[in-house]
Amino acid sequence: MSPAEPEEGHTIHCRLDELLVARGLTLTELSERVGVSLVNLSVLKNDRARAIRFSTLTAICRVLDCEVGELLVIDGRPRA
Repeated sequence: MSPAEPEEGHTIHCRLDELLVARGLTLTELSERVGVSLVNLSVLKNDRARAIRFSTLTAICRVLDCEVGELLVIDGRPRA
């Protein structure tokens, strides 16, 4: 496996759902504010993303007024 390939069974979890609820936003509203497609945000929200651009991560954190560590956490459960 090359360094650019994601490891199988990673344990990174995206807390996008929780942060959206706490901020009173929908995924559609976030998509419009961030400029990222609803489909791509849904992939991220459902822990199916294989990568994320720093610019996207920055934009999401700015809109949600959070730090990267609040959005992405290690949860200990291996993902397939």
